[in-house]
Amino acid sequence: MAVKIRLARAGAKKKPFYQIVVTDGRNKRDGRFIENVGTYDPNQTPAAVKLQEEKALEWLGKGAQPTDTVKQLLKNAGLWEKFVSAAA
Repeated sequence: MAVKIRLARAGAKKKPFYQIVVTDGRNKRDGRFIENVGTYDPNQTPAAVKLQEEKALEWLGKGAQPTDTVKQLLKNAGLWEKFVSAAA
C-alpha cells in the first residue's frame, strides 16, 4: 500500500479549497482518506496553509510520500526541513 499525502479538492466552482490528507495512492482524489492533516486556501492573499505539524511529521516518518504540491507547501511552512533534519 503506497501511502500519499496529497490535496483533496473542496469548495465551489472557481473557488477551490483543499484539504491536505493522508490516503492510499489508489483512492480517488476526493475519495476516502486515512487522516486529515491540514488545509490549503489559495483564494486568500497570501494563500493560507494550516498544518497539524505533529501529524504531518508522524506520517512522513512512517514513509508517506507527499505529492509535489504538498512537498512545496511543507517546505514553505518549514516542516520539510524539520523532517529531513530529524531523519538524518
